Order: sequence, then structure tokens, then C-alpha cells
Amino acid sequence: MLFRTALVLLVAALDLAASDWPKFLGPNGDGTSPETGLIDRLPPAGPPVVFDLAVGTGYAGPSLQQGKLALFHRLGDTEVLQILDASTGKPIWRHAYPTAYRDPYGYNNGPRSAPLLTTNRVYTYGAEGKLTCLDLATGAPLWQRDTSKEFEVSEAFFGVGTTPLLEGGKLIVMVGGQPNSGVVAFDPETGKTLWESVGEKSWEGQPMLGWAGDRKVEWRRWEKQASYSSPVAATVGGRRLVFCLMRQGLVALDPKDGKVRFSRWFRARVEESVNAANPVIQGDDVLISSAYYRTGSVLLHVEPGAAAFAERWQGLGLEMHWSTPILVGGHLYGFSGRNEPDAILRCTEFSTGKVKWEREERWPAHSAPQPAVFGRGSFVLADGKLFAIGEGGMLGIFRPNPERCEELGRWQVPSLHHPCWAAPVLSEGRLYLRCEDRLVALDLRRPAP
Repeated sequence: MLFRTALVLLVAALDLAASDWPKFLGPNGDGTSPETGLIDRLPPAGPPVVFDLAVGTGYAGPSLQQGKLALFHRLGDTEVLQILDASTGKPIWRHAYPTAYRDPYGYNNGPRSAPLLTTNRVYTYGAEGKLTCLDLATGAPLWQRDTSKEFEVSEAFFGVGTTPLLEGGKLIVMVGGQPNSGVVAFDPETGKTLWESVGEKSWEGQPMLGWAGDRKVEWRRWEKQASYSSPVAATVGGRRLVFCLMRQGLVALDPKDGKVRFSRWFRARVEESVNAANPVIQGDDVLISSAYYRTGSVLLHVEPGAAAFAERWQGLGLEMHWSTPILVGGHLYGFSGRNEPDAILRCTEFSTGKVKWEREERWPAHSAPQPAVFGRGSFVLADGKLFAIGEGGMLGIFRPNPERCEELGRWQVPSLHHPCWAAPVLSEGRLYLRCEDRLVALDLRRPAP
């Protein structure tokens, strides 16, 4: 009997491969996880709730490393980084500093950027531009830079919404400074500025592709540079590059010195518009997407040497607002559309932009406290399945299938409500979801036989 019990536990352990989630969009920065042994169906009462906590305001999901969960949120007039036990939700330490940020459009005033974790450090980027480094074990402050005051940063529409990236021993941040500090590299140990790049020198005279007439960029010193996308690193065209989808468009940078290898204008013609989805990269191809005023998507093929690109396709088959589509087997899965009522779940072929199938996510005509659709949802890919969270708190499981929409189940998380705009987070078999005032952890591990 003891042998059978031990064997069952061993098989269950081997069936579950777990990993940390130390940064925005997971260990690979693309919304995918190597975890296995996860449920295929949602029980009628939903998966087991590990914990359900009241939290402060914000739109950023947590990050996890070595059993610690980092939650960045706002309580009163302070931005707070809180480290919790990832398996229980119990507090370990907290660090807070005052903030005066007020969202000019009436959204909540909490931070929008996910924490970035290493084995011994945690980095946060607050809604008004405070870049902070703390000791992960103790919470001791190591350094802080107030980017909105130290760089000439034009006021953004919704505060700071990008998450920093560690690449090549540098902390790379889309600061949005003028005239040529759109992207800044900091020393991750000291906070010292290592290089500044992107702005007037890289955009002046560039063709404004997709705009009426043969227009070229005439740089304006007050122009907003930062976007709500985050930098992505990849080896493309034979070179290691950092891709930043700025407000003006895509720039490919050498992480060593910030040199711009190439850029591509990509912006809606309306001033009140942003870029927010991260670039999606496969091989030497880079996809960028936006949902604002029919900007759509563009797929670029980077030439050898990474000094130029060729355009593979441009179209409206995928229009991503703030979530990043998931690439599976040559196909993109994402909730396309700018607003809640016009969101459409689509599968699009990566290489051609062809829509393989779509399913409308129409909200009910009447006012409902919990919409029965996903709206503009977000995915995480793990164990051969797409786990979705809708902006109204609907949890769903989908099987990636380019031939048809294959939904395996859905369940409304009781304590979550609109807006659930933070990307879902998966670590150690637990799915972490948040709305404006709740953080919920669900156990998605497949029960042992």
C-alpha cells in the first residue's frame, strides 16, 4: 500500500512541470509557460481557490520567483510593493513611497507596470515614472530614479504603462524622454544611466507609413514617445536586438550601446491613440499590432545583419488593444478590437495575416453586473491549452486549433469584476488573476489519480 501511494505521488510530481513567472508575460516574455499537468476542464464550481485577497488599485499582474509573489499596487497616496508567500498570500514585507499621480481620464491611479524579479533584486516602475530597485530578500531600498523629473518626458495619456527589461547586463526602460531619450539603459546594480536613445535623431525625416500623402516626420519637442508596450529582446537577422514599440512605431536597438538598427513608423492618425501590445517575434519575423482607429497589424521580415526589413503583410485581421496575442504553431490567438462591445476572438495566420476563424464577444444589450463574455481578454499558454481571463472576470480554457474555435469551458470568478486588465500569471500550477481591488489564486493542477 505504501509503495502504491509513493508511486502515485511520484507520477503526479513528474506530470507537473512548474516554473517561476519573474517578469511581465512570463519567463519567455511571450505569455507562455512550460508548466504541465494542468486541468483540461473547469469544474462546475470552478477550480480550488488558493487565496482571494483585497488589494489596492492598479492594472499590473504580480510576478513570482522562488516562492515569493511581488504585487505592485496603490494604497491611498502611496505606491506599494508587497512581497507575499506565493502559496498562501501571507505578507512577507512591504515597501511604500508617496505618489501624487492622478489619471486624467478617470481610470484608477494605481501602477500599470509589473514588477521585474531576479534572484536577489526586484524592480518596479511607478505610474508617474519612479524607477525603483529593492533587495528581494529584505525589501531594503537600493536605488531610485525619478524619470519624469530627470528626463524631459511629455505627460503620457494614462501614466507610465511599460515594464522594464533586463538584457545584456542592462535595465532597459522605455522612458519617453526628449529629444533622444525615448529608451534609456540603466545599470541594474546602481541605477546609473548607461545610454540614451530614440527620438528626434531616429525619427526625423522618416516616412509616415500608412498616413495620407507623402508625409515625413517633422520632430516636435513636445511629442509623446513612451507607449504602453514593453521592450522585447530576441536574436533576429543574426543579431541580438531589443524591439521597442514606441508611440511613433517600432525601433530595433542594439542593447550594448542603444544604436538604432532600423525603425518603422506605426501610429494611428488620431492624436488620442496609443500602442500597447508587445511585439511578437518568430525567427526573423516581427509582428506589431494596434487597435486604434484601424491601424491593424504589420509583419516585418528582418534582413540579414538586422539593418533593414521587408514588409510581409499589413492588414486589419488582428487589432490588439492592450493584450499581446499568443503565437502557437504558426497562428496567433487574441481578442481583437478596441472596445469591449466590438471585441472578437480571432485566430490569424502569422505568416499571411489571414483570419482563419473568429467568434464575436458581444456584450449583452442590457446593463449586467457580470458580463457573460470575455470582451477584450488575455491568454496564457501552458500544457497545450490557452487559459483566458476576460475583462469581466470570466475564466476560460481553449484548445489552440487553427480550424475552429475549441472552447473547453468557462467559469465566472465570483470575486472578480470589470476591469480585469492585468495579464494572467501562472506559476507552480497556480493561476493568479486580478481586477482593480482583488487578487485571486486558483489551483489549476490536475488531480492525482
